[in-house]
Amino acid sequence: MSDVTSPAEEWTKPLPTLDDVNREYWQAAADGRLLIQACPACGHRQFYPRALCTHCGGQPEWLECTGRGTVHTRTIIRQMGMRPFRNELPYVVAMIELEEGPLVMSNVTDCDPDAVPIGLPVEVHFVRAADDVGIPMWRPASS
Repeated sequence: MSDVTSPAEEWTKPLPTLDDVNREYWQAAADGRLLIQACPACGHRQFYPRALCTHCGGQPEWLECTGRGTVHTRTIIRQMGMRPFRNELPYVVAMIELEEGPLVMSNVTDCDPDAVPIGLPVEVHFVRAADDVGIPMWRPASS
């Protein structure tokens, strides 16, 4: 789906705790694939990974996404005293509306933070934080 890069330095940000519900999501991201859950019983799509469909209580399955979305809302972080985040100031945290429907939260990178308007088309890229964990991030769409 998309490129997976290693961080310029050792990853020092918090890592997710992998469990039976979310492990496949994080491992897919390490391989450059973005997954959400879709319920075969009712069709509901959801993110973040959960054991049950939040609409009907069914057993969700994994759906691979296109990796395209739109900035739904965002904020620019300009002050942060904690390492390693302060080394990245300023940075954008956004809610991305996926083509497949759900909203996901992550950073928008590879552009001036002040140049991230609501409605900006974006595409996913991944940073490998550990052997089995990729972190989805977003950048302005190339086309």
